[in-house]
Amino acid sequence: MKLKSILYPAVLLIMTASAISCSKEFIELDPLGQPLVDSYYSNEDEAFSGLVAAYDIMGKQSKSFENMITMMNAGSDDHFAGGGGPSDGTGIQSFSNYTIDPATIPGSFWNDYFQGIFRTNILLQKLPDVPMDDALRTRFTAEAKALRAYYYFELVRLFRNVPLFTEPILTSEIYTVEQVAPEVIYAQIETDLSEALPDLPLRITDLENEAGRFTQGSAQALLGKVYLYEGKNQQSAQQFAEVNGMPGETSKYGYKLVDNFADLFSLTNEFNSESIIELAATSLANVSYDTWGGGQNEGNTVNQMVGPRGYSVTAGSSAPDYAGGWSFNTVTQGLYDVLKGDPRFDATIADLKALQAAGEANYTPGNRDTGYFLKKFMPLKSDQSTGGGNVELNYKQNVYIIRLADTYLMEAEALGASGARAQALLDAVRARVGLSPVPVSIDNIMLERRRELAGEGHRWFDLVRTGRAASVLADRGFTSGKNEIFPIPLNELENTLIVQNPNY
Repeated sequence: MKLKSILYPAVLLIMTASAISCSKEFIELDPLGQPLVDSYYSNEDEAFSGLVAAYDIMGKQSKSFENMITMMNAGSDDHFAGGGGPSDGTGIQSFSNYTIDPATIPGSFWNDYFQGIFRTNILLQKLPDVPMDDALRTRFTAEAKALRAYYYFELVRLFRNVPLFTEPILTSEIYTVEQVAPEVIYAQIETDLSEALPDLPLRITDLENEAGRFTQGSAQALLGKVYLYEGKNQQSAQQFAEVNGMPGETSKYGYKLVDNFADLFSLTNEFNSESIIELAATSLANVSYDTWGGGQNEGNTVNQMVGPRGYSVTAGSSAPDYAGGWSFNTVTQGLYDVLKGDPRFDATIADLKALQAAGEANYTPGNRDTGYFLKKFMPLKSDQSTGGGNVELNYKQNVYIIRLADTYLMEAEALGASGARAQALLDAVRARVGLSPVPVSIDNIMLERRRELAGEGHRWFDLVRTGRAASVLADRGFTSGKNEIFPIPLNELENTLIVQNPNY
């Protein structure tokens, strides 16, 4: 689907909601489109619906088959694509073995984020004229800018060379749009986040109705991460220092490492003290295959994707009663070896090979089976929805986009992986799981990130960002100077001025 094809849907799919994280009702749309947009933002409720529509694209992280977590895991050294066979999901398979090209890259990784950008641009254009409370207008504006920054950050680190849109455009203009230098995109991201920061709430106090919305802390954490990717380490460390506070203690934003690592992935521990940017999921949307992928994905699809196929517990066994799944993101021997003996192993990896050998459980091996599965996201049968739709599409586990252990380790890296504070940050992450200190260094920080954040979609970006991908992923077919970014989907090049990325 080309940018021109999502231009109107991006600004017309206006949703109403009682809360950001709840299921949504959809209004009937005039197929002519533009008159509806012009007249829609007439009051505060409609402005809020537009804001919800802008937030909705964050669901790309986990709410569809083509989600960020399983895709980025598949390209790393920690996971294979897995699935039912080597053709099960051409996009994720081709990324995992580095045969990815302009024809196999799923177009949604380009289009979904631009859809989010178009929605924020419409909202920013309309908000000044909406009759509403000025303080609320200011907050909505700040949230829209933070969202636009987030979507552009995902685009620039996935594709590097993308066009810049800061206001709505006409369909006819899409054919003459050109890419800009990545530095221009990063400058816009910095501007959006810097302008948004002072107008966002310090923290969310009404978790029932506002959980998942941007705050000063989440925007500042994102800005610190952006600076780190730009190589602006001093600015990055400054931002993270405010987010993190004293290592191991509670920061000014209320962030603190949770005591028990495994609790991070409990369904009853949502929006905890370690959560900085968290994507909410729900089991109440009653999504079926008829609507899945059509913008109504409110469940966590990662849960279904990473579970083992044909899983069953032997009678009388005490093995976990996993719900089963599609066996994507099978865990590599490399990650298993890195985590073996680490206190985080049991919360991260499910060793079904051992359970099967012990006669405790059985499963059907899928593609690139290792016997090891990503436990962080594997649901139990007791987690399944009892409502309508298909149970496998309606899991309710939230996912973290940024959490505090992540920002601790990014700050330690930004500090040059040296000094007392960097050491204290690394120590705090290890102490949480009962591990003694190791000397702070870039190698130890990267190793800690691999163990702490395993399976959460960060490893591939870490390898690329630190220049390690070519050597670590050589046996996968990774080509330096090419595979650090995705190819631009083939459809985006037709009848446009968009230029393909190098070596594709």
